[in-house]
Parts: sequence; C-alpha cells; structure tokens
Amino acid sequence: MSTRVYSVKSRASLLQVFLIANTLITAAGCAGTEKHADISVSPAASASASQIDPYEGFNRSMYNFNNVLDKYFFKPVADSYKFITPDFVETGVSNFFNNLKGINVVLNDVLQGKFLQGASDTGRFLTNTTIGVAGLFDVASELGLQHNVEDFGQTLAVWGVGEGAYIVLPVMGPTTVRDGGALLVDKAANPGTYVPFTGIIEGISDRANAQGALNFIDEAALDPYVFTRESFLQYRRHLINDGKVDSSSHDLEIDASADDSANLETDISKVAKPVADTIGKSNDGVQPSSTTARNPALDRMVQSFEKVSIKVDQLSNKSKLDLTSADPSDSSIQ
Repeated sequence: MSTRVYSVKSRASLLQVFLIANTLITAAGCAGTEKHADISVSPAASASASQIDPYEGFNRSMYNFNNVLDKYFFKPVADSYKFITPDFVETGVSNFFNNLKGINVVLNDVLQGKFLQGASDTGRFLTNTTIGVAGLFDVASELGLQHNVEDFGQTLAVWGVGEGAYIVLPVMGPTTVRDGGALLVDKAANPGTYVPFTGIIEGISDRANAQGALNFIDEAALDPYVFTRESFLQYRRHLINDGKVDSSSHDLEIDASADDSANLETDISKVAKPVADTIGKSNDGVQPSSTTARNPALDRMVQSFEKVSIKVDQLSNKSKLDLTSADPSDSSIQ
C-alpha cells in the first residue's frame, strides 16, 4: 500500500543545509550516513547523471569528509548550542540572520526584474528591521508579507547562465559551478560578512535548525549522497522557476526488482510518520500556524518523497501482473 505524506505550512528560513552552509541545504551536504544500496539505473539516466555530476568520485570523497567533520565537530557544537540556548533566543537569532539576507533578496529581485516582489521584500525588510527590533522578531510574516528566497545564483540563471557541474565543497557542502561563484557576490552583499564572528554564529544556528532535515536523509535515503544531490538540484531549480514545474528537469528513473520494491515500500512506511513530524515543524522546532507562509523547499521534498512512493506502487503492480501471467491458476496471487 502506498504511503502518502502531505505538505504542510512551514516558515521559510531554510536550512539552507539542505543546501546551505547558511541554509538547510548546505548543512545537508555535511551530514548523512555511509549506507548504500544497490540500485539499477537505466543507461539514459546514468548518462544524464554523469553529465550533471562528472566529478562524482571526488564529490563522494568530499561528502564523506564532510560527514565525518559534521559528526565529530559541527553536530556536537550545534547540539550544545540548542541545549544551552532558550527556544526564544534560537528563534530570535535565526530571524536576525534571515532578515540580514533581506538586503540580498531585494537586490536580486531588482536584477531579475521582479519589481513588485522587490517592493514586497523591501517592506518586509523594513518592517522587521524597525518594528521587529533589528529582525529579532518576524513581524512581517504576521502581517502577511511572504518570505522569498532570491540569490545571485538564481539571477545568473535568469540571465541564461548554465548551472555547470555539481560539486561538493569542503565544509560548504553541495553547490554547482554557477552557484558556487555567485556565493561570493551574495556574501559581499550581506552586511554580516563584515562583522567578526557573525558567520560562525550564523553557521551554528543554521546547523541547529537543519537537524530535522538531516534526520530525514539519514532514515529515508537508500544512497544519501544521491538523495542529497537530487534534492539540492531540484531545490535550486524550484527556486529559479519560482515554483513552476520544469518538465525537462533531471529525473533518475529507478529500475528495481520486485523484492527491492517491497523492501523500499516497507522502509517508506517506517519513516513516514517521523518525516511528516519533521516537515510539519518550523526551523525553530515550533508547529507552524495556519497563517505561516509555505516553505517551497520542504514542499519540494514532500513531492519527491511522493514520487518515490508512486514508483514503488507501479513496480509492485507490475511484478504482480507478471506473476499472474506466468501462473494464472495459482490462487495465492491476487
């Protein structure tokens, strides 16, 4: 039986360690497990994967290095931070750094020609900076001003620059040639870059907020490296397309046996509830209210999870049909 996970509303302050040293998605590149599963991939999918990830050998080595570094350094530091820091302080720190990124968001809104969104993001930044006491309180969300994620990597994509090869950097985690170069511009536009130790505090905060997403990868992924790579690339394309579906997106098609499908379906059922609980929480660990803006990255993660579940159902049904055709008199096959 297929397991369904429904997307819920969550505050977008992503972890851009799912892909961010300063967000959930990058921290995701610094954590995970070393377990791997044998997956049969079609030749076309393999060719496509090799084009996107031509340095997979190096990237896997760097991914494992980041895992070890995270296990023995970043995670203990983040756990200590969460243990000694009150929840309201954690929330305030996260809000503060997200508000600082608002300057970069507005800048890239203008560079991409999104003037209406730029006006909204400017209002959000000014509201949180003033009424929200330098961004410690997210007043703008309560007023209905949506949190948007824009960076120079997205701007380059809008200008027609290709994403280039997927690479995994030490400490920084997953990125692409285009996004890695654009990160320099994003850092230059962030006032926090010029204040000593600000980056360290921001990194600790992001790593602490990313724990739920990292647990999801650890429990649900057959190959955490591939899962992280595909999630990162889908997340970036989702941001670039402003949430619109891109039919040309890279999509690895799994060709697994019936037994592997059954095992995968069991694994999905086992982790469905903790995944739903993780996704249903905001980055500060508080259940989101009905007025909170959607987190597009988490929505995308849930959609990917549902696709895997659908493929499992299709493979299981195909296996049953094949068995029925081979021995129609066997009453044990339904």
